[in-house]
Amino acid sequence: MEIQTETPAGADRRTRDKVLELLGQAPATAGQLGTALGLKPAAIRRHLDALCADGLLTGRELPAKGRGRPAKIFSLTRLGREGLGGHSYDNLAAAALRWLAARGGEAEVAEFARAQVETLETRCQEAMSEAGDDPVARAEALAGALTAEGYAASASVIATGGQLCQHHCPVAHVAAEFPQLCEAETAVIGRLVGSHVQRLATIAHGDGVCTTHIPGQLHQIQTHQTHPITVRD
Repeated sequence: MEIQTETPAGADRRTRDKVLELLGQAPATAGQLGTALGLKPAAIRRHLDALCADGLLTGRELPAKGRGRPAKIFSLTRLGREGLGGHSYDNLAAAALRWLAARGGEAEVAEFARAQVETLETRCQEAMSEAGDDPVARAEALAGALTAEGYAASASVIATGGQLCQHHCPVAHVAAEFPQLCEAETAVIGRLVGSHVQRLATIAHGDGVCTTHIPGQLHQIQTHQTHPITVRD
């Protein structure tokens, strides 16, 4: 009886599929992915380099914390998200919004988007109850609240105030066609930080990260990062 053994190429493919599955849950650093998969740094970097070369992943450096090389956080590109396959729900949501727009107009889609983010706003507001009044400090608290919601958010200081980055967007596939979802979310961010905000980039429009500028006083903001993740069976 001939025993079938897995080829190195097959093992690599399985590992890379697991990497894509993990990043489908939330962006992560090479260290977090290596820990989750039980891989050494050199091994996980090899897989990440291959997936980036295939256009399935993108990497972005996080703000440096002290000396040393800044960590890089990886997330799926649009091609990578589409390759996961689980877009039937996204396609259904997009079809439903098209139906709504055809019968009720763009205003109805906008109203639907506002209703969708109401519960998110309430949960974040509760998490930010002790953040104070400074918009930049509230951005820091909001980053933690959004990270808990799966957005992998971070806050940092820039010359004109603060910057909120979301490294993951649960509705990016649908928001690419219906920007009302992004607009409703931006309005929520503005209300939560207590300041006018400006969206500079969105994952839905093909950028690597959703970036929101929040004007405010300069002071130290600690970067919120995602916690280590585990493999789902």
